[in-house]
Amino acid sequence: MRTNTGLWWLLGAFFLLVTVTYTVWNIVAHPNIPWYSAIEWVGTIALLFGALMSALIAFYIGRVHKAQGGELPEDILTSDIDDGDPELGEFSPWSWWPIVLAFSAALAILGLAIGTWLMPIGLGVFMIAIVGWVYEYYRGYFAH
Repeated sequence: MRTNTGLWWLLGAFFLLVTVTYTVWNIVAHPNIPWYSAIEWVGTIALLFGALMSALIAFYIGRVHKAQGGELPEDILTSDIDDGDPELGEFSPWSWWPIVLAFSAALAILGLAIGTWLMPIGLGVFMIAIVGWVYEYYRGYFAH
């Protein structure tokens, strides 16, 4: 994680350098107008926020690395692949409910874009899909 922290700090410094370069370049490219009008604010602010977000991620990863009290198995050169293999949970590769759930989200978004009459239908399909997905192990061949 120390390497990840260093990479994120490096990325933040790069974005900050590009922000300064971009701003100065815009000022130099437009010498006939005042400097505050020559700055292209959208790009400058976007690059500055990229630097700030990279610094935020670097700070967070650094704090997590300090708090965990040791290196992760991925960071130790002598560790095996199985050392960092966590239990991720139980997944149903045959389940159709995630597709229905995605369809309900698509209906709701289309309801926002096309007409509000479509949104309640999407929400209804969402309720059916979420209940079906949660309770799919309570009936049929895979019942508990």
